[in-house]
Amino acid sequence: MAKFSAIKQHVYNKIASGEWPENHPVSSENALALQFKVSRMTARRALQELANEGIVIRTKGSGTFVAPIKSQTSFMAIRNIADEIRARQHRYHAQVHVLRREHASDLVAEMLNLEPGDMVFHSVISHFENDLPVQVEERYVNPALAPDYLKQNYNDLTPHEYLCQAQPLTEASHQIEAVTPSNQLCQWLLLTKPEPCLRINRRTWSAEGVVTYAVLTHPGSRFSLGGHLQF
Repeated sequence: MAKFSAIKQHVYNKIASGEWPENHPVSSENALALQFKVSRMTARRALQELANEGIVIRTKGSGTFVAPIKSQTSFMAIRNIADEIRARQHRYHAQVHVLRREHASDLVAEMLNLEPGDMVFHSVISHFENDLPVQVEERYVNPALAPDYLKQNYNDLTPHEYLCQAQPLTEASHQIEAVTPSNQLCQWLLLTKPEPCLRINRRTWSAEGVVTYAVLTHPGSRFSLGGHLQF
């Protein structure tokens, strides 16, 4: 492992174990350089990559701190949909359609780095804003990394909230596509007829591996995706 990667893994492990919670100070460049016997430039590169990934926040004159998940501002940030809706002063509630264990298909196994037929957890939940569904979240979870996933009441908390507690996230990948919803999705989204939808396919990792594969479908008439990037 490259030395700067070893530093990044060290920080991931501290966060994943809970030893470094949100806003906790991260070791300085000098301290990391001394600990890992590398140059300060190597330590700086590791911290900067962590900052680029949204894992830490670097503030000139103050140091480096563990970033809150929902502090990320990129349009690719992973936020809790319930918090977003309530921040707009709107009502939020959820409806659970599926919550079960099942055997992984070839696709799900590939996404979770498992073998086809391995047991996975599967949930489908509609998220409502002011009594209209704005997202159907279909999620597959690696049971080894979130063993209590099926025991949660997802009318009281979202899968995002539970998974952030059970397995602090260190990495995510996204794929965005426009889709025509199936009849089942139209029912879950309360669409009287199919309309263009935006779908986000997302994999998330913790320090221990791929935790979830989620498919998030939004009706185009009720959803917009945006953000602000600073260069």
